[in-house]
Amino acid sequence: MMLDPLTDLHALFARIVDCESVSGQEEALAGLVESALGGLPHLETVRIGNNVVARTRLGRPDRVLVAGHLDTVPVADNLPSVREVREDGEYLVGRGSCDMKGGVAVALALAAQLERPAKDVTWVFYDCEEIAARYNGLGRIASERPDLLDADLAILMEPTDGVVEGGCQGTMRFTLTVPGAAAHSARSWTGHNAIHDLAPILEILRRWQDRDPLVEVDGLTYHEGLNATMVSAGLAGNVIPPEATIQINYRYAPDKSAAQAQEAMRRLFDGWEMEVLDLSSPARPGLDRPLAQSFVARVGTEPRPKYGWTDVARFSELGTPALNFGPGDPLCAHKADECCRLASLDECRDALGGWLSGESA
Repeated sequence: MMLDPLTDLHALFARIVDCESVSGQEEALAGLVESALGGLPHLETVRIGNNVVARTRLGRPDRVLVAGHLDTVPVADNLPSVREVREDGEYLVGRGSCDMKGGVAVALALAAQLERPAKDVTWVFYDCEEIAARYNGLGRIASERPDLLDADLAILMEPTDGVVEGGCQGTMRFTLTVPGAAAHSARSWTGHNAIHDLAPILEILRRWQDRDPLVEVDGLTYHEGLNATMVSAGLAGNVIPPEATIQINYRYAPDKSAAQAQEAMRRLFDGWEMEVLDLSSPARPGLDRPLAQSFVARVGTEPRPKYGWTDVARFSELGTPALNFGPGDPLCAHKADECCRLASLDECRDALGGWLSGESA
């Protein structure tokens, strides 16, 4: 199978979706992307593992980086893709159609078509976004060729249904462990029930829900969340549990750093043994930058905050303002009937391509 980036966008999209690329198995799709762009004279193309970077070298005053990940979550009897006609238009249904091969298709088509854009553009197609952060292809590029990620603005083609979503929340997962003492449940008073001692933690979480969860950052309002997500305790139905562990997930606004978020949680749960399982920095919206403002104006819709964590945080850590923008309703991501409205691809291509070409709204 070959990919022709100059063919009909919807046909290109279907071929990309039908090339299975579960995380860690992106080699075939990365090869197709490299072959599609490698022979184009207006692009310098570099491959690092299963990551493909193609960029113009026109000497423009601004450089924009457009990125999309090639991998998907595991297939669940939802390949090959199928087209469906619904009341609001035609859809492609299949694994990765929403997250985020629609964005990959748009980026691949524009990379081939825009021979002399008004801005220099770096197109990044990377692997292993859907699994542990240490495998993420952007991290490998940053380690081996950081110059390839230099840009004045990064646009991550996450599914946003064609609306600019600024920044992203940070996330912290941690456990609190409560000690007890095992005993036979018939003689429970000879032990100490660790599960019962989770009550004060649960009360703190309950009271936290009463606070105002809305935080405004650079004109966008983020909704924070602090929730117990897992509880582990108990040895048997007739044994007083000697230990109980509760896992908590804190989704925090980009008004604070990862270190500040961690310190806030340690103060809130002072007195309990805490183990931090993962801690990811947020990203501020960056919509105060003129380049980002001009893109928002070209898109023509009111920007929204990004709920959840995305790789815009990686660009933020590199000092590059970044935003999320791509085809597909994010609520469809990872579902068994994952799908993308085909017109959404056209809308994103026209907005992004027009802006990169220097067209006004």
